[in-house]
Amino acid sequence: MNMTFNRELFSPQELKEMYPLPEEGQMAKAENDKRIREVLGGETDKILLIIGPCSADREDAVLDYIGRLRKVQEKVEEKLVIVPRIYTNKPRTTGAGYKGMLHQPNPLASPDMFKGLFAIRHLHLKAIMETGFSCADEMLYPENHVFLSDLLSYVAVGARSVENQQHRLVASGLDIPVGMKNPTGGDISVMMNSIKAAQGKHMFIYRNWEVESAGNPYAHAILRGYVDNHGTSHSNYHYEDLLHLSDTFKANPEIVNPGVIVDCNHSNSGKQYLEQGRIAKEIIHSMDHNSSIRSMVKGLMIESYIEDGAQKSGETSVYGKSITDPCLGWEKTEQLILELADRLI
Repeated sequence: MNMTFNRELFSPQELKEMYPLPEEGQMAKAENDKRIREVLGGETDKILLIIGPCSADREDAVLDYIGRLRKVQEKVEEKLVIVPRIYTNKPRTTGAGYKGMLHQPNPLASPDMFKGLFAIRHLHLKAIMETGFSCADEMLYPENHVFLSDLLSYVAVGARSVENQQHRLVASGLDIPVGMKNPTGGDISVMMNSIKAAQGKHMFIYRNWEVESAGNPYAHAILRGYVDNHGTSHSNYHYEDLLHLSDTFKANPEIVNPGVIVDCNHSNSGKQYLEQGRIAKEIIHSMDHNSSIRSMVKGLMIESYIEDGAQKSGETSVYGKSITDPCLGWEKTEQLILELADRLI
């Protein structure tokens, strides 16, 4: 094999024993899980707001940001269930660039996945214990999910991974909701097939075990826009797009709890991060005008941090400013959350 085996890492169980989740945190996660399932299962009219940095880069700033979200959650709890994003893996189209805290717990130092595993568990654990939020992460590497499985309340399967068999099968064995994004090329049928696979039962190999999954009834869609053959971004959040997805769900009655979360950034905004507020409000407007869309849309996804925009890793570091995709700053974020709550009927 053309690779060097540097060192053998510890097991997920060993890491969990080093950083255990206290009973208080277990109770908080159980309550968060219940609230999220109620939204996706149609037991409440509230919607999810999955919001946070494009990529978690430093523990202090991420925890500061999530602490601010906690105060806002208390103001909008009648309308919104906030699920903070702590995305510790960053997919890279060509493999180049910052790959997230798992790879580089210090963005200015060399990759160190041994320290990275400690860093991501420590961050998610502190988020629960300090703010009461059990958060969302992207399941970029399915075999790594078990390192955080007792801390997360939501995972997303990204546009580059949604067609992968292992991602689909592992999603079918999780006991928390999994959002399946439309692929980068925009083919809705791929996303629908991934939801069907995640909701089904399977037998497969996982971490050197033969396992059986029970199926995940809370697997759902995420619309994030797409890129055509000429490299042009196209959105799929408009009224007609949502109506088409609603009709597609109706044509696939085997899918239980049909639902979608709309990603307001990425190709839906053309990575113009300031457009996220306008897009979110348009989606709520569409919900107000069609009952099928209202029952199908379960939430919004927004990329937000403390400071507007983005900076290059390695430059003079600005606290709370993204080093990957540009994010909405805190003042605009807080105002937007309050406006969204006011607009929801």
